[in-house]
Amino acid sequence: MANLVYKRVSTDQQSTARQNLVLDEASIEDPVVFEEDPGTSSRLHPLQRPKFRELLTYARPGDTLHISEMFRLVRGTGHILDVLDVLHRDQVALRIHDGAFSAMDLTARHPRTGELLSTVKFMVQTLAAAGELQRDLQRELTYDGLRAAEAKGSKGGRRPAVPADKADDVRAAYLEGRSIAALAREYEVSRGAIRTAVADLMPDHTATEQEDVPASELPVTLDMPGKVADFLRAADLEPAERATLDQGVTVRRGQGYTLRVTAVPAVHRELLARCQPLDGTPGTSVIPAQRKARREYENRVSSLAKTGA
Repeated sequence: MANLVYKRVSTDQQSTARQNLVLDEASIEDPVVFEEDPGTSSRLHPLQRPKFRELLTYARPGDTLHISEMFRLVRGTGHILDVLDVLHRDQVALRIHDGAFSAMDLTARHPRTGELLSTVKFMVQTLAAAGELQRDLQRELTYDGLRAAEAKGSKGGRRPAVPADKADDVRAAYLEGRSIAALAREYEVSRGAIRTAVADLMPDHTATEQEDVPASELPVTLDMPGKVADFLRAADLEPAERATLDQGVTVRRGQGYTLRVTAVPAVHRELLARCQPLDGTPGTSVIPAQRKARREYENRVSSLAKTGA
């Protein structure tokens, strides 16, 4: 009897790092891994996804399907019930290792009719609907938060790149010994934009750059409350922000968790700004636990300035 592991991420900017952590902690014996191509959307029915279809073809009666959390496999209620029917038909057990569904035996059937137990079906439908509602609310809060920020004059998204007509000046100044930080201030762009403009020149100036990197550019590790991490995972993030979350390490805290995130202070501040909706916006209700979690993270990010990071 084989242990079949299924993994999926929704965008090509994400990684399976968190799924790997959960599955590694489960100590699955001799796993046979099926991983979808990056960017396989949750909107695509699981039975139409290439790797999941390959998994079902490979499976034999008595095998067990392992997933880190239910939403790696399915999103909507209909998808869940369809998958459970197929797994029952093929006599494949399902083991979910994290999230609300992890405490449930979703394969339980009535001993005489063979149908999915009504209590299981009810819980599946309820939890799936709750998950969909949470994602919709988070999108609405994110949109409202961005509009509130724009009204205050703050613009989201990436900082601009070095203008094409200024690129030669930036490169010449870099070769003359100007630091990346100084050039970023002068041209009002990010340090990353300057690095991109002079990328082919940097190997000859590695030693100079190492001396010039201030403490504010060094990575810092902070614990992000789980409620903040859950909100950010459903938000529209820049690739660097998404990668930072995906590389975070989950630390269990009783019934919840924190995400140990390592990033430069600027990224921590960007993530903090992204979760502003949790603190409340005009005309919207606030969930106290989420607001408290955001303020805890805000205190940790604010401490970076006090320590000179």
